[in-house]
Amino acid sequence: ELGVSHSSVSMWTREVPYVPRRPRRRVDNGPNRLARERAAEILALREWGREAVGDLSERDLLIAGAALYAGEGAKGDRKVSFANTNPRMVALHLTWLRHFFAIDESRLRARLYLHQGLDLEAAMEHWIDVTGIPGAQFGRPYRAEADPSIRRSKHPMGCLTVSYASARTHRAIMGLMDALLACPGFPG
Repeated sequence: ELGVSHSSVSMWTREVPYVPRRPRRRVDNGPNRLARERAAEILALREWGREAVGDLSERDLLIAGAALYAGEGAKGDRKVSFANTNPRMVALHLTWLRHFFAIDESRLRARLYLHQGLDLEAAMEHWIDVTGIPGAQFGRPYRAEADPSIRRSKHPMGCLTVSYASARTHRAIMGLMDALLACPGFPG
């Protein structure tokens, strides 16, 4: 308004006493209209999703597991390996693996990737509970030093990799993926 720099005004007014105003108290009326609309839309679309999917048939589960593995599973030969931070995804993968393949539970392995500073014991208990894999079958956890230039958020329970060493099982899964991606009408 005065047409002069801030530093000039600062010099001219440095002797003037200043008492900052107290900020007005905001009355918390809960989420605003947009937040309420977004929450309602999320709930409605989750319900729509549940209705659209309905109950999974055996074939549906077979296809869902193959598609999930296609996105999140290791493609190299000789070992079935699946990594994710979402416990529901890990549980779905293991349900699918256990249902469709004759696996030896004692050969399942798990390895936890967890940032330094997060509770390792709680994360291990969490994943043992989710997977049903005994703690003795968990490998030594990898403790990552967080790089704030790359990631600010950390998954409090880490990322779990579940592995099953079986070339035959892995090749069968690759066969399912190939069949899924070779369906008539599928682009590519």
